[in-house]
Amino acid sequence: MITSLHNKDIKAVEALAAKKRERDRQGLFVVEGPKMFGEAPAERISRVYLAQSVAEQMRGQYGEKLSGLSCETVSDEVFAKMSDTKTPQGILCLVRQQHYNIEEILHEKDKKQMLFIVLEDIQDPGNLGTIFRTAEAAGADAVIMSSRTADLYNPKTIRSTMGSVYRVPFCYVESLSSIIMKLREEGVSVYAAHLGGKAAYDDYRYQKSTAFLIGNEANGLREETAACADAMIHIPMKGRVESLNAAVASSILLFEASRQRRIGKS
Repeated sequence: MITSLHNKDIKAVEALAAKKRERDRQGLFVVEGPKMFGEAPAERISRVYLAQSVAEQMRGQYGEKLSGLSCETVSDEVFAKMSDTKTPQGILCLVRQQHYNIEEILHEKDKKQMLFIVLEDIQDPGNLGTIFRTAEAAGADAVIMSSRTADLYNPKTIRSTMGSVYRVPFCYVESLSSIIMKLREEGVSVYAAHLGGKAAYDDYRYQKSTAFLIGNEANGLREETAACADAMIHIPMKGRVESLNAAVASSILLFEASRQRRIGKS
């Protein structure tokens, strides 16, 4: 059992939680809590840490999964130091990152009508994680992000995904405009969520392959990015509200596409 706060493995976990550079270097990210551990693919788990006070409970609950993994018990004090949450839940693991590219994602295009959410410079980890969770719930095929979007493997983002990070394909791209043009060349209709959109979001049909563009929380989409879309759409709002949270807007658009597709099949 590890009891030293200065143990090199403990310091390595802290570095992974705190630094994107370290996560990228090692190709690992930190996952906390029973739910996130339970849903993590066993083949991607590098190591597991259990807090001493709940180690027996966790081994009883996850014994079969833990039996094939490298697992270390640590004192509660050490676990609290490793944890990124105010109320540690007693189980933490290191998971290997997954990487996709746009060619892999588009490979499925000819098999079905696809649905994408494309994000430009989303900065809030909670927003990003919620969008991933919504994307899975609405049946989206992938999340495409500009290189300036927040790090998906930030612990706060990981928690917000509620496990969707394991299941929703994604990629970061340097040139969002180039990817949008590639999507359009592949027959994907691209719609930019924009305050200047002339048509309401539910004026269009989304049964065919579709991508929605969502911009930065403070500034929205860059004009040059929005100009790459087939059309700009807006979400009608009452009162004095100027815009919606990026995750909320994403949810409305994705579930409208999901609704239309469900009705179209009935």
